[in-house]
Amino acid sequence: MSIQNIAHSQSNLLQEMNKLAGSAEALPVTANPLNQAASLDDHASFDGVMSQALHQVDALQQQADIRQTAVDMGQSDDLAGAMLASQQASLSFSALVQVRNKLATGFNDLMSMSI
Repeated sequence: MSIQNIAHSQSNLLQEMNKLAGSAEALPVTANPLNQAASLDDHASFDGVMSQALHQVDALQQQADIRQTAVDMGQSDDLAGAMLASQQASLSFSALVQVRNKLATGFNDLMSMSI
């Protein structure tokens, strides 16, 4: 491979990376669903906070599913955006599961305490 071919290949790769970075910047960045739910009201109930977080995680998963379906059906060529939305939904779901597990552990600890 000649130096000109390598330079041309690197130039094409750089252009494609810039294009992908531009499409990733168009994605809305959402904050932690639990923080958003807690900041809605100073006197929010625990049930309300968890319900709001669950709805936000569900919305992220639905958005990721819509983007992935659009890419699969050829309606969109934004594969990077679909993958980022999928990862965002996955991370928010994992965080929600960890909160649930901590709550269950705390509840079990409370129930096993002797009075």
